[in-house]
Amino acid sequence: MLTWVEIRDAVLMALSSIGANKFRAALTMLGVMVGVSSVIALASVIDGLALSVEREIENLGSNVIYVTKYPPDIDWEEMPEEMRHRKPITVKEARAIRDECPAVDGVAPQNYYFRPGGSEAKYRNRKMTDARLFGTWPDYVKVRNRNLTEGRFLTDVDERFRLMNCVIGSQVARALFGDRSAVGREIRVNGYKFTVVGVLEELKSNFGNDQENRVVAIPLSTFSKLYPWEEELLLIARARSYKEIETAKEEITAALRRQRKVPFNKPDDFALSTQDQFREQVGNITRVIYIAMMVITSVGLLVGGIGVMNIMLVSVTERTREIGVRKAIGAKRVNILLQFLTEATTLSGAGGMIGILFGIAIGLGLNSLLGLPTVLSMVWILVGFTVAVSVGLVSGLYPAFKASRLDPIDALRYE
Repeated sequence: MLTWVEIRDAVLMALSSIGANKFRAALTMLGVMVGVSSVIALASVIDGLALSVEREIENLGSNVIYVTKYPPDIDWEEMPEEMRHRKPITVKEARAIRDECPAVDGVAPQNYYFRPGGSEAKYRNRKMTDARLFGTWPDYVKVRNRNLTEGRFLTDVDERFRLMNCVIGSQVARALFGDRSAVGREIRVNGYKFTVVGVLEELKSNFGNDQENRVVAIPLSTFSKLYPWEEELLLIARARSYKEIETAKEEITAALRRQRKVPFNKPDDFALSTQDQFREQVGNITRVIYIAMMVITSVGLLVGGIGVMNIMLVSVTERTREIGVRKAIGAKRVNILLQFLTEATTLSGAGGMIGILFGIAIGLGLNSLLGLPTVLSMVWILVGFTVAVSVGLVSGLYPAFKASRLDPIDALRYE
């Protein structure tokens, strides 16, 4: 059984040996440093990317259920012919969900006007040419968790009487009015005159996606009057709570099958998707990236391990007489084994510590450069350090075992 004094002496001897060969020790640690810093830096970027995607998903709304004609992950080339002829999602489906689904807390159909370059919003001599005009219901702000910086959102009165009122995004407000209030002013969108009744709060995105800040929202009934040929819409419903999402999906499915007259022996001719499905897809991608990261960084750690083993073998050869002297005055095999194992783990552990510091700095720099949130995972820092020490331990086993088996007489005669 080793005593604390023996362990302490082994550590001090290892540090003394490393200090006597600083340049060689630095080269030995380099491979471990590269491997560990790569792990920390890449993990920081991947975690930051995953957090950014999570925030983007949260911006879509809370407890939301998307109703679309096709599944979001459909393979367009392999799509069956029957699926290609599905009917579009229309206002009738939105009304059916609103009236027949108790677990649904809000319904927000959205019908966008598509034209090359976007819609033109104009106020006096100022204009914006890439606005996104769409019609929706008053539940839009509730379903999408949107707030307003001034004014109000569209109401049932706007919808019922097809009023020419609109709510604009923050970017549209800045482009047309600068720092002035937009509420109560009249703008023209694609030549039609609208009165601004509210301004939506700005949504921040880590991916440069400012589409939600360039919107002009008008009552869906008004949109249908101005653009009657635009029938197909995006339909978003919100469950009353997270626990009721599955109940809401069942109610929506039943309501849509009745509304779309789907025979009982036929599959649904529509698709439902939730935020959890998007999160699962992102999680699958993230796992693949993590695996690729481990494969890439393991190369650096392998090189570092080979370097540690080579240096330790050289060290054993150089210190053969020293080993003989220690054995001659009573050192046991376990003491020699501990000495060289401690030196190897100290080398790789020091390289791991320096690699962690470099990895944190590189990760923070890359996240800042890419506009991603700053994420430092203690799990990955501990993993990096543990792997670094393990590399030294494994790489030092053979040299330490070789040193411990040297015959003291032969070692003392070694020149």
